[in-house]
Amino acid sequence: MTDPKKPSASNQAQIASPSYRLPALDQDFLLGDSMRGVRFLLEYAKAEQVLRQWRVRSTIVVFGSSRIRENGPGREPRWYGQAREFARIASQRGGALMPYGDQRDNVIATGGGPGVMEAANRGARDVGAPTVGFNITLPHEQAPNAYSSPELTFRFHYFAMRKMHLAMRANALVVFPGGFGTLDEMFEILTLRQTEKFQSIPVLLFDEEYWRSVINFEVLLANQMIAECDLDLFGYAETAEEIWQKLEPDVLNPRRKVGNPNPL
Repeated sequence: MTDPKKPSASNQAQIASPSYRLPALDQDFLLGDSMRGVRFLLEYAKAEQVLRQWRVRSTIVVFGSSRIRENGPGREPRWYGQAREFARIASQRGGALMPYGDQRDNVIATGGGPGVMEAANRGARDVGAPTVGFNITLPHEQAPNAYSSPELTFRFHYFAMRKMHLAMRANALVVFPGGFGTLDEMFEILTLRQTEKFQSIPVLLFDEEYWRSVINFEVLLANQMIAECDLDLFGYAETAEEIWQKLEPDVLNPRRKVGNPNPL
């Protein structure tokens, strides 16, 4: 008799067909246009899960140029050194080492690349604190720096989701000198603050001389492109210790140790 469990003809063509693959294991399907929304969700969910497992409740985000070098020309060594020193101070004093409970607060988070990002991750690593790197896939591959915690180093395809993760746990934003990318990320946060789509977090620009030479905020005000109160959305600092002194009243406020209460 014929075994009913065995096909009467070969079914290898069916088994080999792309349509037969399990959707979760079908890379061609997952990378197709119709799954863009799913990929976006995956980039949110993976980092969110890991950050929760590590009990990262809030962060201090450090932006700045990827081109700045520790031994570079001009003011670059100072910018690099002060970013590293600030991250060291914030990690020791802000709760990243969990001295007051089982949640990590004010964990240093960066875009995960070189330059200022490397310096900030390095400063946190200097004192044994966990530190987050949200890296991005670029046409000319940007590798993660060697100082973000390996378990907290993420890679994104979508700039928008990367920005969301940088913002959603932020207790403060510190912006070191930078170019297009730094400006983009800084104005993203300032716009969210201006439009009240984001909680009131302190934003500090390091090296007032640099920033005033790059952006004339007073011209924006004079031409009524911004309101006078918008100039209160940010301030300036000149040293790592000054940054911390200005941030400390806000970032150590227990009511602020919950990340962003307004979902982006």
